[in-house]
Amino acid sequence: MKTNSLFIGTLIAFTFFISCNSDEKTNSGTTTAISNDEIITNAKIDASIEDVTNIAEDQFNAQQNTTSKPGDPAKSFLPACATITTTFTNNTWTKTIDFGVDGCTLGNGNIVKGKMVVSFGNNFAASTQTISYSFDGFYHNGKKLQGSKSIVRTVKTTDLFATTHPVLTATIDMTVTFDDGKIYIRKGSLVKEMVEGYDTWFNWEDNVFLVTGSGSTTFPNGDTYTAEITTPLQFKAACKSAYPVKGVLSITKNGATAVIDYGNGDCDSLVKITKNGVTEEVNLKK
Repeated sequence: MKTNSLFIGTLIAFTFFISCNSDEKTNSGTTTAISNDEIITNAKIDASIEDVTNIAEDQFNAQQNTTSKPGDPAKSFLPACATITTTFTNNTWTKTIDFGVDGCTLGNGNIVKGKMVVSFGNNFAASTQTISYSFDGFYHNGKKLQGSKSIVRTVKTTDLFATTHPVLTATIDMTVTFDDGKIYIRKGSLVKEMVEGYDTWFNWEDNVFLVTGSGSTTFPNGDTYTAEITTPLQFKAACKSAYPVKGVLSITKNGATAVIDYGNGDCDSLVKITKNGVTEEVNLKK
């Protein structure tokens, strides 16, 4: 009996140690998996940044084309319900886009409301331009965006595309407040290259972009997600979606990883997510 009691006591102590050790790993986050809901939340922030970048670029292109080709029609990224106020001071164009308090629906189905202010210089012949933007009570699908940033637009060749084309480099530092009050901080850098459609300035819908870069998102619980584009993400304006249709993104959180494959170019919001060797299909519009 004495031997059995000693054995049982040792077993209980060992089990307790394993349990505590396991809890410590979970609490420290070293074994915490990345959930699909977290990936979808991250993708919604990506979609907001994509639309904001498109709005800023659209206003630059519109003014550039109006200045160089007055009278020619141009197809805008913006819906007709957006009110644009344009001023020109100190050789700088400033465009205030007012989507109203009730909001406007973009061509890709996303709803924006409030104001976005975009400004840039008047020297459209320059190979490099800086496009600045800020928000005034601006919401994207119910999420409030805060921040004031700039995009450097350069016309050049790159490793991705040998023909001279527009390249936009954006530094991201944005606060995103979801409609449930949760706050997310997004930081990073993205390079967006227009590889198709740059010659047909009057038609937004034939544009195709490739995006590279990396960044991080700090979630309300303090977890930080690091994301890196390992295969350039492809966006097709004709798909009318703020989600990529092709490319691969890798996400890391507390040692856990997830790989997101955006597909083969089809116009949908379906992705394949691989975690711990297991792949499943997920709809980002869930």
